[in-house]
Amino acid sequence: MQYEVKNAPLPVLICKMSDGESIMCQKGAMSWMTPNMEMATGIGNNGGGFMGAIGKMAKSTFTGESIFRNTYTCRGGDGEIAFAASFPGNIICFNTTNSQIIAQKTAYLANTPGVEMDIFFQKRLGAGFFGGEGFIMQRFSGKGMVFLEISGCICEYNLAPGQAMLVDTGYLAAMEATCSMDIESVKGIGNALLGGEGLFNTRVSGPGRIWLQTMPVNALASSIQPYIITRSS
Repeated sequence: MQYEVKNAPLPVLICKMSDGESIMCQKGAMSWMTPNMEMATGIGNNGGGFMGAIGKMAKSTFTGESIFRNTYTCRGGDGEIAFAASFPGNIICFNTTNSQIIAQKTAYLANTPGVEMDIFFQKRLGAGFFGGEGFIMQRFSGKGMVFLEISGCICEYNLAPGQAMLVDTGYLAAMEATCSMDIESVKGIGNALLGGEGLFNTRVSGPGRIWLQTMPVNALASSIQPYIITRSS
């Protein structure tokens, strides 16, 4: 399979596929495709029997995603399928063969066979309560490609062991599983109360890569809210 991301900041992932190749996605994510793409809808993208189905239902409850996933398989020659992002930003591509990826729970767009998706719970209560990323994130592992949609532009950092980055609420899009998260309070009462940055920042420590997004969805919503005129009926 060959893939490319085009037309950011309103990006689309275009996948050119050979006969027999498959790709999976969240329910309703497909934007356009050639007629020889065959669709099959199922619960999740892996087996596991009854207990596997229970696990997928729990994941759906925590992450807000549909329990159903669509698998598209190319039949009878080469084909093409496209997945457009649901908000302005970018689409980033990860190979999970060499490292596990932890991402915000709204990031998932599509994946190739062999990628495992699990719930990732924050182990530190402080990071879950005050870090802005929440207790629930998603872990992607296995062997394959996963495609994630990110708000705004993306900035990538490779943190060395012991190196850290302080991140404001919502700006952490993804990190390698070797990284860790904690919170750090803003120093100085005046800074915390009057600085407009809140009381806490998320501290992400290496080793590993992190991906930061320049315009979280909540920040985008706040910036356009004053221009939205509401009318009572």
